[in-house]
Amino acid sequence: MTSTGAARPQSRAGQAAVDQAGGFEAVFLDPVGQAVQQRWADAALTVAFEDLAPVSAFPVAPRRRWGPGLWWSATTGRHVAAGSNAMRTQLMVLDRDPGVTGLAGRPVRLLWRDARGQVRSWVPQLFARRADGTALLADCPGHAGAGGERAVKAAEAVAQACADVGWTYRRIPPLDDALAANLKWLAGYRHPRNAGRPGLMTAVVEAFMRPRPLIEGTEAVGDPVEVLPCVFHALWHGQLTAGLETPLHERVPVGPRGWSDPSKKGGAG
Repeated sequence: MTSTGAARPQSRAGQAAVDQAGGFEAVFLDPVGQAVQQRWADAALTVAFEDLAPVSAFPVAPRRRWGPGLWWSATTGRHVAAGSNAMRTQLMVLDRDPGVTGLAGRPVRLLWRDARGQVRSWVPQLFARRADGTALLADCPGHAGAGGERAVKAAEAVAQACADVGWTYRRIPPLDDALAANLKWLAGYRHPRNAGRPGLMTAVVEAFMRPRPLIEGTEAVGDPVEVLPCVFHALWHGQLTAGLETPLHERVPVGPRGWSDPSKKGGAG
């Protein structure tokens, strides 16, 4: 799998720790950058993984067009490490999800013993804290078969580790091209500065209480040069709704929060 830690045998020290404790172990960096190994069930209850740095760096693959970087999160107001274009796209999705309260890239390595008795490890690419206190661990493969059999076996183990503590693990498939492009466009307006002058957001939301084409509602508020960034900001944060399955354009119907365009099967974005 692209940009994840391989499910590989661990050092003798790691083996001894898993032998002694049994089950899953977690390795992460404390706030001063020191590696800590702890029983997974305990770490899941007590460690704020959303606040931690990556436990290991994202690998850099030669000749790949997009390498490791940082994503500024509108949810947390901080940067999140991203290791691939596929991961950055999923960060966009989670950053826009109102049920997500925290995000981190590669904050934990999981250790476990396989059926042969060998200690294995895996570093999920993404951590997302949910509003109810549970969490999602995820990997973001660029295509369905990325990582081969090792990734499949690791996914099974990590899914079990998450289930043991009431969390979720997913291998998140790539988004449709149109949806990914629309989210990337709206993400460019996610920063609070795009809400504009005092009162502008209220006027924008009121202008689309009755669904109408994007440009019509924008011009009803004022100069599109000033108003459009606010409209896109509202679409990113869900204060307004539009179908995102087809490319955005000036006549795309826009409505209030939760509205579903009846002409689009599958509803709003």
